[in-house]
Amino acid sequence: MVEYDFDDKVAFVTGAARGQGRSHAVHYAKHGADVVATDICETNEQSGYEMGDKTELDETVELAREEGADVLGVQLDVSKEGDVERGVERAIEEFGRIDILANNAGVAPAAGLLEMDEETWDYALEVNLKGMWLCAKHVGLHMAERGEGGRIVNTSSTAGLVASPGLGHYTAAKHGVLGLTKTLAIELAPHDVTVNAVCPTAVDTAMVGGIIENIDDELAELAEQSGPDNVLGDIVQPEDVSAAFMWLSSDEARYVTGISLPVAAGATAI
Repeated sequence: MVEYDFDDKVAFVTGAARGQGRSHAVHYAKHGADVVATDICETNEQSGYEMGDKTELDETVELAREEGADVLGVQLDVSKEGDVERGVERAIEEFGRIDILANNAGVAPAAGLLEMDEETWDYALEVNLKGMWLCAKHVGLHMAERGEGGRIVNTSSTAGLVASPGLGHYTAAKHGVLGLTKTLAIELAPHDVTVNAVCPTAVDTAMVGGIIENIDDELAELAEQSGPDNVLGDIVQPEDVSAAFMWLSSDEARYVTGISLPVAAGATAI
């Protein structure tokens, strides 16, 4: 494992109850950071699958603590500005600072664009795009005011680079995350805050399992025909995505900003 020095750093991780978010939280702790692990800890009826709960967030907190980190678990809804403000304030009260934002929380209810209801569209955009903006806004304001720089890493997707049938709302949001990332990179550059996006292909998580379970056969066939292939064969694991987050959060990437880094096992080469 590559060693990074996050001693005396604080990482704020969204969507941390399980999956990629849990992996990011534990990896930041392994490299010396203290961690604020956040999650909504409830299932929305629009999601179509069971989401992480409070027990799982508590498990993430304990796993990160086992790595020697001080860890704060916070329940919040990234799509609600009041929740985000309170979460950031709690983190600053506890640790005095936030140095890294792993802007990871996301949802992916499977549905075709022609059959989708307005509530499902709004839900996906509010969490996957608005939520990214709100977290970047409030953590970015703190970083700018503190004046010691920072790192923001946003989770986009290969669906932010290409079409994804059955996930048109998710695809639109993840394309939006890339525009958000580039604009934030420019606006926060004077404050020595880098902003980048990671674009994973399908990752071995419960969310991907929910998509597979809920997408209808016709859309699944279209996705197989038109979607990118994983040319390396094995499904990507959460820790593979965490490796990209660690690098982009480190001093080694201090001159890297505004990029979209695929962790796609060759999918974007097709």
